[in-house]
Amino acid sequence: MAHKESLDPSAWFGIGDKDLKRARLLLGADDLEGAGFNLQQAVEKYLKGYLLSRGWKLKRIHDLDVLVRYAIQYDPSFAGFKPSCQKITQYYFEDRYPEMMPPELDKKDLVESLRAAEEIIAKIKTLVK
Repeated sequence: MAHKESLDPSAWFGIGDKDLKRARLLLGADDLEGAGFNLQQAVEKYLKGYLLSRGWKLKRIHDLDVLVRYAIQYDPSFAGFKPSCQKITQYYFEDRYPEMMPPELDKKDLVESLRAAEEIIAKIKTLVK
């Protein structure tokens, strides 16, 4: 049976909230790889929810840089999030693909990325009521 993905932004935000909560918990437990992966997932879900709210056709993309470029087309102020999205995307690929293993993840970098993710999510929440 084919799986049909939701086009409802609030459904994506709900999953994003769970991923963000997991990222915080894993960061607190010093599971940096798990925290980074869930952090990337949270931002991905929020960006997709935002884009869906603007009429974007859902695509299977995990690269936050690509997603934020789509978001910029709807709201140019998302451009300020490009560097953070590029960095956070690395956490997804580093955790999923052995050939892309990171040197050593740094907790300070993850804490900074968490703050950036929270800013992105807060912006999206103000734009999508």
